[in-house]
Amino acid sequence: MFEKHLFTPIESADLAELHLGDFVYLNGSLVTGRDDVHLRIARLGQPSPVDLCGMAIYHAGPIMRKIYDRWETVSAGPTTSMRMESCQAEFLETTGAKLIVGKGGMGAKTAEACRRLGTVHTVFPGGCAVLAAARVETVEAVHWLDLGMGEAMWVLRVKDFGPLIVSIDTEGNNLFENSGRLFEERKTAALETLKPHIQFME
Repeated sequence: MFEKHLFTPIESADLAELHLGDFVYLNGSLVTGRDDVHLRIARLGQPSPVDLCGMAIYHAGPIMRKIYDRWETVSAGPTTSMRMESCQAEFLETTGAKLIVGKGGMGAKTAEACRRLGTVHTVFPGGCAVLAAARVETVEAVHWLDLGMGEAMWVLRVKDFGPLIVSIDTEGNNLFENSGRLFEERKTAALETLKPHIQFME
């Protein structure tokens, strides 16, 4: 597996080097945005308060703590990316974001958008919300706080944020879909092997 350190704004050439299963560590700006942010930008046509061109969008609803006039990240685990599948492609087209970070896989529509736009989807390991928070150096800004803490856009300055696992590359290859097909093939083969031994159960 290949390991790469990315810096924002992200160059298309850097993403083209990545393939399924590679590890990425992100440095620079990481902007959170999940359901409501995607809907506002992709469906309601509201302009993003953050210039996302060449940037990384994080499917996450972090827990934040305000200390006097600054914010501190307490927990920053990823949200299930498939929740954004219906409008992720439109979001990428509108904003020019280059890297998606989330949990679990995404579908064919997003994979096609990644291929067409040269974007990559990555997975942050689930259950590591405190580790994610530890990779945040500072909270630079917050936008659309009217949506609530979890749905707002948080602009985070991160260092070696990861490991992020490439799940959709710039060719539109999809790790989760490939793994699903492989599982079905192995399951079918295993059942054929077992059939002679379990006929009494039919």
